[in-house]
Amino acid sequence: MKLPSQIAALFQQEDINFLLTNRIPRQALTRFMGWFSKIEQPLVRDLSIAFWKSIANLDLQEAKKSTFSSLHDCFIRELKDGARPVDADPGVLTSPCDAIVGACGRIEGTRVFQAKGFPYTLEELIGDAATIDLVRDGCYATLRITSSMYHRFHAPYDCHVGGVTYFSGDTWNVNPIALARVEKLFCKNERAAIVTHLVAGGTPLVLVPVAAVLVASIRLRFLNVLLNLRYRGPNVIPCDAAFAKGAEMGWFEHGSTILVFAPRGVTLCEGVGAGMGIRTGERLMRLPA
Repeated sequence: MKLPSQIAALFQQEDINFLLTNRIPRQALTRFMGWFSKIEQPLVRDLSIAFWKSIANLDLQEAKKSTFSSLHDCFIRELKDGARPVDADPGVLTSPCDAIVGACGRIEGTRVFQAKGFPYTLEELIGDAATIDLVRDGCYATLRITSSMYHRFHAPYDCHVGGVTYFSGDTWNVNPIALARVEKLFCKNERAAIVTHLVAGGTPLVLVPVAAVLVASIRLRFLNVLLNLRYRGPNVIPCDAAFAKGAEMGWFEHGSTILVFAPRGVTLCEGVGAGMGIRTGERLMRLPA
């Protein structure tokens, strides 16, 4: 099943793309898709996945299984063992996910950018002063997971998770078109701030998964709740979980973004920059010597 080229081209036009993915009843459609994607009916499943393939570069060759019970099952697919080798260099923080790198670089005090000319602050994103102080004047990277990519995310290093803060919010699309038009978009969307400390040396690392339009849900393996639009709290969730480098931490139920914030002294690895593709386990940041 392939869309006519004229229809496919519409999705590439910025104005139309923005209207189709944002100027819609975003939360109502997100709740609907949360229900629809879990329908375990073969015809619904097959047509949904076929349509998905027609509008995105969906490659399922690395998936652990070849058949899926539903569209949702395909979204959150696991990969074959060994499909994402993890860089073993002890001086390197690896990418937690498959992604396209967006805005990245130095944190200017507490100010970072979602796109050129569109800044936001960690106060607006996270709020908690103690967490912000951990990464003030540090380093950050925006990792955008497209709809066809692998949606699970993994520990960038051997680390301990001491708490999660959940922020209910909107479900704007997080593609570059929206990021260049909607100010402080990440601060508006549903998200979770995960505070981790590296086992070796205690270096803090803050991961902020940001959900998006359609299936805006975040599942963390170490919590027994699904963080989504129906979640009603508590918003500050203490926890005690340990992860080895490369271990799975959770997943999105659709394409979205993970923001990575590291403290002063941590730098982007050579070659990491906006627009490049990166895969889970590949080098992202370098710890200070």
